Amino acid sequence: MDVTDRDKGTYTCVMNTTLDHDSASAVLTVVEATPTPAIVYERPDPPTDLEMTDQTERGVRLTWIPGDEHNSPTQKFLIQYEDLLHQPGVWTNLTEVDWHLHHAPDENPADVKGTGTGPGSLVISWTPLTGFQSNGPGLEYRVQWRQLNAGGDWSTKNVANVSQFVVSGTPTYVSYEIRVQAINDYGSGPEPETVIGYSGEDLPLSAPEGVQVKVPNSTFAEVHWEPVPRSSVRGKLQGYKVRFDSSFSRMLESPLCVQPRVASFRFTTAASAASTKPEPEEEPQEQVLTFSGNRSEGRLPGLQPYSVYNLSIRVFNNKGEGPPSQSSRFETPEGVPGPPFLNTINRSLDSLTLEWGPPLQRNGRLLGYTLKYQPVNSTHELEPPKIRTFLANETTFTLHNLNSSTLYKFYLSAKTIKGSGPFTTEEAFTVMETIQTQPPVVTGKGPTEPLLPTSPITQSPPPLSHKAPPVGPAFGTVNTSVSEEGAVISWDYFGHHKNVYVEYIVENSKEDWKKELVNGSHWHMIKGLKPGTSYKVRVVARDPNDPTVHSTDEVLVAVPAVPSRQVDIATQGWFIGLMCAIALLILVLLIVCFIKRNKGGKYPGEAQVTATASQWVGGV
Repeated sequence: MDVTDRDKGTYTCVMNTTLDHDSASAVLTVVEATPTPAIVYERPDPPTDLEMTDQTERGVRLTWIPGDEHNSPTQKFLIQYEDLLHQPGVWTNLTEVDWHLHHAPDENPADVKGTGTGPGSLVISWTPLTGFQSNGPGLEYRVQWRQLNAGGDWSTKNVANVSQFVVSGTPTYVSYEIRVQAINDYGSGPEPETVIGYSGEDLPLSAPEGVQVKVPNSTFAEVHWEPVPRSSVRGKLQGYKVRFDSSFSRMLESPLCVQPRVASFRFTTAASAASTKPEPEEEPQEQVLTFSGNRSEGRLPGLQPYSVYNLSIRVFNNKGEGPPSQSSRFETPEGVPGPPFLNTINRSLDSLTLEWGPPLQRNGRLLGYTLKYQPVNSTHELEPPKIRTFLANETTFTLHNLNSSTLYKFYLSAKTIKGSGPFTTEEAFTVMETIQTQPPVVTGKGPTEPLLPTSPITQSPPPLSHKAPPVGPAFGTVNTSVSEEGAVISWDYFGHHKNVYVEYIVENSKEDWKKELVNGSHWHMIKGLKPGTSYKVRVVARDPNDPTVHSTDEVLVAVPAVPSRQVDIATQGWFIGLMCAIALLILVLLIVCFIKRNKGGKYPGEAQVTATASQWVGGV
């Protein structure tokens, strides 16, 4: 307020109402104003942190930090140099650099892209500039776009404090030219580069046509189709997806229908199969193969032989899949079958009965089965196999004239028109002959009590290897038998544990259980048992990942005592040989003595005659 010395005095303010009035006074004194101090302008401080970078043969880049201006805006920077080679100590002016604290941006945003998140939109995005890169206040971005090759004007929009801009109402998957330029209150940045982007995609409209399938073998097929028009893709073409599944297996049309059941097999003969309907199968699982790019053919490996397949093809982009092609049906020819089921059911001293069923994957019409079998001797060597063939409706066979207490190995394979499949193997023992332990007899005391019971011991074969697991315990029946080589333990096992052991201990002993690993087997022979001793035996399944331990009941195995036998040493070969050697040695000694005796009788006579003659001459 402009106040002078005449304005000083007392000022009173009076307020009146209908009821009363009041007033207040104040004294105004005018004093001399305090003078504003003068602004001091001084020289700027020298720049700091001078650095040289990007050095070339005839140039270098200089950077520095300006010093304090001291209330005097910097106008220019003077760059000087010293020629150390020719004029050391002399600084020469090189150039002057104009200095403005604020100016237009030196660069534009990076990583400019144009993509579509959905139909009818174009999202333009970029990496914003930093505050230092803006070079001044009022930083904004000038976003420009137009359809590629459309010849129209650029659409422009200025935005601030954002890193993307959405253009709405665009056609589906159309290419656009895009530019983003930085601007501030002092001007625009350099001319921006133009990038190509695309508006949002939508699902494809067309389905592939002209689908054809070629089946060169039973597990492989080739599929061909006509690519869809590019305009109907409505997005970036990613490729084609071939979906196929087996509607049913042609083996159900076979005149022989066999349905397995748990832990055994049910067989239907050809005569009764006509009235038997197959049980409903599980719905087939659809398989999908993806072929990237603009393809017109593909290969389908791993097919099931002798099956019927349905196939369809779809094109897809980043948004999703288009409609399916017309379903195509094709059939695979027959192949070799899988391994059949095999079981031994009846065993005796000299015979074994086998029962089998068709494989789960027959892969064609079964023509029959091939059975090979061979005995295994005590050294676990295989003897030459014998071969028999059977028709498709034959499911049992009994082998006669076998050796008792002998292990036999069986190989069974199924056969189609394409040949025989892999073998199923099974091992089984014939029943061992009854072993009776005779108690020793002591003269005058009668028969002594046997150390162990004399009940007959019968060899039980190992269980079949193809049994469906029942619901319940992991182990089934345990069978034991004793032979001259050891105790044979066999069992039924339906678990999944990795480690299975046979454990045994002397009855009434406090020692630790001995265990032997028997993974993958259903029988085991314990060797080295002491005759006349009873053992407790059990089969145990353990798994490092399962704390539960499954075990069979303990069974008692009695090893018979071996009766002592009186051995006639005179009939032993080693004793006869020793006696012959001694007799031969005596004979040689007698011959040597006889020879020496004959030679020694001549010389003593001559010595005696010589001595006698000498004595006679001396006497004369």
